[in-house]
Amino acid sequence: MAVADFRDKLLKSLGGPWPEPCNLQPRVEKVEPQDGYRLETVSYEVEPGERVTSFLLLPDGVSATQPAPGICLWHPHGGQWHIGKYGPVGLRPSPMDLTGFGITLVREGYAVLCPDALGFADRTPGQLRGPELERFLFLKYVVAGKCLAWKNILDMRQHVSYIASRPEVRADRLGCYGHSMGSTHTWLVGPWEPRLIALCGNCCLPTYAAIERTELLHCFPNFIPGLYQYGDLPDVAALIAPRPLHLNLGETDRGSPIDEARQGIETIRRAYEATHAEENFTSFIEPGVGHVLSDAMLARIKQFFAKNLQAKA
Repeated sequence: MAVADFRDKLLKSLGGPWPEPCNLQPRVEKVEPQDGYRLETVSYEVEPGERVTSFLLLPDGVSATQPAPGICLWHPHGGQWHIGKYGPVGLRPSPMDLTGFGITLVREGYAVLCPDALGFADRTPGQLRGPELERFLFLKYVVAGKCLAWKNILDMRQHVSYIASRPEVRADRLGCYGHSMGSTHTWLVGPWEPRLIALCGNCCLPTYAAIERTELLHCFPNFIPGLYQYGDLPDVAALIAPRPLHLNLGETDRGSPIDEARQGIETIRRAYEATHAEENFTSFIEPGVGHVLSDAMLARIKQFFAKNLQAKA
């Protein structure tokens, strides 16, 4: 299937065209000086009447006259619905060695936005919590002709708009990073958010073939109704081409069965070749490693962002 045709089919499967972005109506709720950076609690609207709070980490010394590159950090799932954005800023313990990863990035010189995905931490409308809320939200969007991935992408585009609006941030040097479900969010939003010029995912590239073979109960953003008749999840990531994309995977990660994940990497690589941007797609599969952020993976993440966000003054 041609790339443009698949993109159209993907949008239809997700839930249809995106509405016009609403006014952010941003507010800074709280500012807390930290060691080498400041932590802001900020709020803005992702849909009319739906206000969310996020954390923004800004390195000391950045300003409107000396802005920093920006990174949106999509948090993992891990069955830890109460953690959300609090893990990356070090306020709650996060699974998979990710506690304080936003601090790691802000110390590298980036402005870092840490939002909650719907259903996590401070985004729990109604009485339901945890897995019950997640199932409810998925089904709510399905019966409305959409899916949870559609809502996640809609929200992420507003998160990008917020970080791009900050005078301390270079709107022309924006990237995103995510681990596990956050990696899913990275390649879900990538095709629809050209302002993200460097995208990096850690430990999540499942395929529907692998999900069916291993009877894998994955997090709901991976399930896009009707998509499998047109393509698989790596085909979604391939739509990011030709912009820089890096993916880390663990060889023994049960969430991304490695045989199918290797095939998915090839699918993405071919898309970059077709756009004559082979150098913009890189991947790393670490032998003997599971669903973690290892030192070797971290080194590649830092190198990727340094090359693609810090390289141009």
